[in-house]
Amino acid sequence: MRNENELGSVKALGKKTNYGFDYDPSLLECFPNKHPGNDYFVKFNCPEFTSLCPITGQPDFATVYISYVPGEKMVESKSLKLYLFSFRNHGDFHEDCMNIIMKDLIKLMDPKYIEVWGKFLPRGGLSIDPYCNYGRKGTKWEEMAWQRLSQHDMYPEKIDNR
Repeated sequence: MRNENELGSVKALGKKTNYGFDYDPSLLECFPNKHPGNDYFVKFNCPEFTSLCPITGQPDFATVYISYVPGEKMVESKSLKLYLFSFRNHGDFHEDCMNIIMKDLIKLMDPKYIEVWGKFLPRGGLSIDPYCNYGRKGTKWEEMAWQRLSQHDMYPEKIDNR
């Protein structure tokens, strides 16, 4: 059985899920990384992300990929799910949503490295796939962020969500 110190201040896990319909970064929770000396990736795939176009109010649908190398803290997955769901009635452009998600996660965890990639379904015959990343300043992760950004999508993989 896990004790409270292992989970930090995680509150949502194990309780009945109540979904909010307005953007709410306070839903995000973290817990201590048991292996802060190890460099490793954690990846989340959210194939049911939705937000609203800020101009038309029409819904936009995407698969959102979040990959990060944790530092001292890690994001708790249920809180991340609730947070991502909170974009349901949030009106912002695709690029804004992905950058907001990344910045909220940086503020929460201070990861060594993080990238957020949204692969939106087409609307009006055009899909938009914003990618953003961050590497902790003054570390090897800052250089890695530039390398990954500068070579991002040069060899695109098969897209199977549209």
